[in-house]
Amino acid sequence: MSEKTFSDSATGSTAVGIKQRVMSIDVLRGLDMFFIVGMEEIFEALSKMFPMSPSLNDRVQHAPWAGFHFYDLIFPLFAFIMGSSLVFSLSKSIDTFGKKATSLKILKRTLILYLLGILIYGGIGAGVDQIRLLGVLQRLALCFCGAGIAFVWLSRKNLIILSAALLVGYWALLTFVPVPGFGAGDFAEGHNLTNWIDKMILPFRKWDGDHDPEGLLSTFPAIVSSLLGVFAGLLLKAPEIKPSEKVRKLLIWGIAGVVAGLLWHLQFPIIKKIWTSSFVLFTAGLSSILLGLFYQIIDISNHRKWCQPFIWIGMNSITIYLAVHFIKVGALATSFAGGEIQSSLDHLWFGLGELVIALIGLGFSFLFCWFLYRRKVFLRV
Repeated sequence: MSEKTFSDSATGSTAVGIKQRVMSIDVLRGLDMFFIVGMEEIFEALSKMFPMSPSLNDRVQHAPWAGFHFYDLIFPLFAFIMGSSLVFSLSKSIDTFGKKATSLKILKRTLILYLLGILIYGGIGAGVDQIRLLGVLQRLALCFCGAGIAFVWLSRKNLIILSAALLVGYWALLTFVPVPGFGAGDFAEGHNLTNWIDKMILPFRKWDGDHDPEGLLSTFPAIVSSLLGVFAGLLLKAPEIKPSEKVRKLLIWGIAGVVAGLLWHLQFPIIKKIWTSSFVLFTAGLSSILLGLFYQIIDISNHRKWCQPFIWIGMNSITIYLAVHFIKVGALATSFAGGEIQSSLDHLWFGLGELVIALIGLGFSFLFCWFLYRRKVFLRV
């Protein structure tokens, strides 16, 4: 049977040369997607099962506004890993097809991913005014485009300058440009420049009323999350640097990012919903630390048996993200363990039925990814 040559191109997954891949990138991407496709429901069920710990769910879910909770890392971690991945996929494309052809491929993939994002939020099914122009997948598309085009055409020095300019420029806009009715430097929800621009310019449906957490202006610092991932990818790709030195650099960069983000937070708070510059540095720091640890465990020490399910997901991350939205895995799991079964389990322990359904749904997701991986099918975005 011939190997399928499709790919999850927007995240850099390819079916060619799998053994030569930096497997820690795939595993970390798969772990990240694991939390997206099923763990939120599991945490919600656990919070019902353990009412004596009401803070469990709060600590896991996104921070209401300023501050940082566990799930606030999921999205920027994916953007960071996407940046690391594109170093490998685009370098090969540049060597084979050249910079112009590679840039056209980036634009094509961006458009496809962007349109898929619109479809996930219902497309035009509920009317044109309900189209969500900017959402999670749309933001990933724009991050891939911005970081990808920059990687193709800019030197490493200019990539650093671009990243710094976007972060400092974003901070300056939100700090010094006055918002009608609220003035300058007010970062509260609805009072800041990012939300105001969405309210005045972004058409159609917005996730939070008159503004969107994946809005217009905050797209620029989000691109930096992927650009910082590019630097990690360049480090991992460098053959002249010893693997142990790569780990050391990733950990040092990560600690520096976390510290810088916390210090900036004192004036420019860590806020995921407007993707503040401090949020970018803090989450990129955490992402770099995780990548360094995973690279040590998986690619250097070669401990891989435990992470095989995450490789299945990581190699088809966008595919599984689309699948859980269109297939409705939760409804499928309910058909197996809902109704009287769920009621009986909840009677034994309130929330147990919901937990079992969540686990079954997660199992279906793993099974689907395993099937694609076993058949060597890696779908192209």
